[in-house]
Amino acid sequence: MVEKKGKEAGKKKQAKAYKPGKMCPKCGSRMAEHADRYSCGKCGYTEFKSQKKSGA
Repeated sequence: MVEKKGKEAGKKKQAKAYKPGKMCPKCGSRMAEHADRYSCGKCGYTEFKSQKKSGA
């Protein structure tokens, strides 16, 4: 086993906070969040995020 030296020697990994996702209305599983949509990998349901349009 290799020991870490320097800055990494005393660091411990911090747990990330849980971010609850959007639930699928068809099958009830958690949906994946993409930049422009939410999608369910189980049943294929896709919901697009609303985009704000700036009009003059």
